[in-house]
Amino acid sequence: MSASNSQYEQNNSVPQRRFVRMSQCVEPRPNKHVTIVRSNNHQIRRPVVFVIYYSMYGHVAGLASSIRTGVEHAGCDCRIFQVAETLSNETLKNMNAPSKQKNIPTIRPDQLPEADGILFGMPTHFGTAPAQMKALFDACSNHWMSDALIGKPAGVFFSTATLGGGQETTALSCVPFFTHLGMLFVPLGYKNKSLMNLDEVHGGSPYGAGTLAGTQGERQVSQLEHQLARVQGIEFGKVVLKLSSTPKYA
Repeated sequence: MSASNSQYEQNNSVPQRRFVRMSQCVEPRPNKHVTIVRSNNHQIRRPVVFVIYYSMYGHVAGLASSIRTGVEHAGCDCRIFQVAETLSNETLKNMNAPSKQKNIPTIRPDQLPEADGILFGMPTHFGTAPAQMKALFDACSNHWMSDALIGKPAGVFFSTATLGGGQETTALSCVPFFTHLGMLFVPLGYKNKSLMNLDEVHGGSPYGAGTLAGTQGERQVSQLEHQLARVQGIEFGKVVLKLSSTPKYA
């Protein structure tokens, strides 16, 4: 079970958590071989990838920053969103959770069809997607009926407390949603051989980039994990570019 989703008794014994803010710095995007598509109002634009995440203590937000860097380096535009919180302010206070980043908008289900591809980031909860992300999934019935998301690439990145805490099952728990919506699951694979590194403890799996938070949230995202997240962003962006390579009405 991830530290990001543990239920705590409301007392003063809860340990203080450290957290990180998502970086605002991104790498410059290449100018060559730019793929463009046409939007519903016939305007020419780059393919756009939505990075949608839930992060209580900042671990997933840190990965999202590196994911964005990779997506934009591949030549896509990238928009960052967070999902709506389902826990009460009182519960969050007792969990020592920091306030949400006000500069990151909250995604609405009706916005999802605007994306050419979507990467979902989340901490695990007993080896599956947390309630906050499931709430977004459950609000997509209209898209299921209208086929609005069919053919759109989707990927997952994640955080767990320990190495065996859900670095694969968390991603797999999202696959039924992708399947019912007709989305194309794009895993990380072993494109970056650092995923096989045995010299240091790290998160990530062929299903997606990941980090290990520690049982008390004491560990922060490592450079190797940031590297894996950037690679996932790049490779996912390439898939979106290929699927969008022929100008068409989005």
